[in-house]
Amino acid sequence: MRFWFEEMALRQLLSSNRNLPSNSATFVARYSSKSSPYHVKVGIPEFLNGIGNGVETYAEKLESKFGDLQNLLVARSMKLKKINVGGDPKVCKHRKLILKYAHKYRLGLWRPRIEPPKSKK
Repeated sequence: MRFWFEEMALRQLLSSNRNLPSNSATFVARYSSKSSPYHVKVGIPEFLNGIGNGVETYAEKLESKFGDLQNLLVARSMKLKKINVGGDPKVCKHRKLILKYAHKYRLGLWRPRIEPPKSKK
């Protein structure tokens, strides 16, 4: 009888520990020894160049309308549409890309990279 109770107690203990997150495993998964080269100051042109896909053509228009990147990051789709960013249905993907990457940037999931220096040969 004693064996059965000890075995049940051990099973309960092990099953309750499975539900707890392991902090050490989370740390190892997020740790990276390589640093990524990022811009120190990110403005609207650097942000749009980081996105690519032809979005950088709107850099002057957005910089004159919003002034700095923080104002662009809180802009909504209708505001971008009113200043004719991706207003054409063929290029509405530009507006969607700007909004998608602005959301990622606000959350800290994405930053525009510095272009690697080209080697002279």
